[in-house]
Amino acid sequence: MVTISYISKKSIIVMVYIRAKKVKSDQYLYLVKSVWDSKKSTSKQEIVKYLGKASEVIKDDIPEEFRNDPKILSVLASYNPEDIKKREDATKKSKQQLFKKLTDGNLEECIKIYKNYVDIFNVPDFFDKILRPVMSKIGSDWANGKLAIATEHVASNVAQTLVKIIMEQVSGAGNKKKVMLCVPVGEEHHMGCDVLETYLTIKGFKVFNMGTSIPTDSIMEFISMKKPDVILISITIEDNVSAGQRLAKKIREYCKTPILIGGYALQQDNPPKFEGNVVGDMSLEEIPKIIRKIPLTN
Repeated sequence: MVTISYISKKSIIVMVYIRAKKVKSDQYLYLVKSVWDSKKSTSKQEIVKYLGKASEVIKDDIPEEFRNDPKILSVLASYNPEDIKKREDATKKSKQQLFKKLTDGNLEECIKIYKNYVDIFNVPDFFDKILRPVMSKIGSDWANGKLAIATEHVASNVAQTLVKIIMEQVSGAGNKKKVMLCVPVGEEHHMGCDVLETYLTIKGFKVFNMGTSIPTDSIMEFISMKKPDVILISITIEDNVSAGQRLAKKIREYCKTPILIGGYALQQDNPPKFEGNVVGDMSLEEIPKIIRKIPLTN
C-alpha cells in the first residue's frame, strides 16, 4: 500500500493510495481511497479505479489528478522491471550530466537538469540520488588530485546557488516543530544546511538556518530567543569534528533541546561520539520521521 495523496475537509480526511491484490501468481493494482471521519472515528474504503495487472499498468492508466505524483511512478516501477531500468538509467544520466555542468560552472544547464528530473521524480530524490552523490564525487576527485581546487570551488558555488534557487520555490505551512540548523566554528560548507532547510520547509517545519560559521555564544543567544524544538549540527569536513563535539557539548550544558548531528564528515561506519544523536549517512526522507518522534521539551 502506497499513499499518494490526501485531502482534508473539516473533520473528514480522504487518503488515496495504490493497493495490490494477488490472484494466483499475478499482482493486480487498484487505486483506492480511504475516508476517515474524525468525528465518528470510522473509516471506509472505496475503489477509485481498477488499474489492471501490475506488470502492465502504465502512467496513463492513472487518473490525471494523481498521474504525476512521484509516489505513483515509484509504485509502478516496483512492479515493472522495465520501469525500474528506465528510472535507473534516468538517475545515472542525470548524475553524469550534473557532474559535468557543475564542474563547467554552467548554472543554467544545472537548473534544466534539476527541472527535468523532478518532472519525473521529486525534490528529495534529486537531493539524495543526484546532488549528494555528485558533490561527494567532486569532493573525492579533488582530494585525489583528479580535480583542480579552482574547479572544486566553482562546482561548489554553482551547487549552492542551485540549492538557493530551489529554496526560493519552496513553500511550507510552518506549523510543525521548529528546527535550527547550524555548523561548528570553522565549518565553511553550508550546502548541507541549505538542502535540509529546503526539504524540511517542504515538509512544513519552521526552519532557522544558521548554516554559516558563527561564534558559539551567538548560537546560544539564538537558541535562547527562538527556543527551537530540535537542533541539527552539520559537519562536512573531518577536521571540524572536534569543533562540532565542543558545540554539541556546549548546547547540552545550556539546554535540554534534542540535538542531531550529521553531514559528510560523519558518513562512516564508526562515527565519533557526541552529546546528541549522530544520524550519519541517512536519506532526507528519514530526517522528518526522526524529528516527528522527538518529544517537545520547550
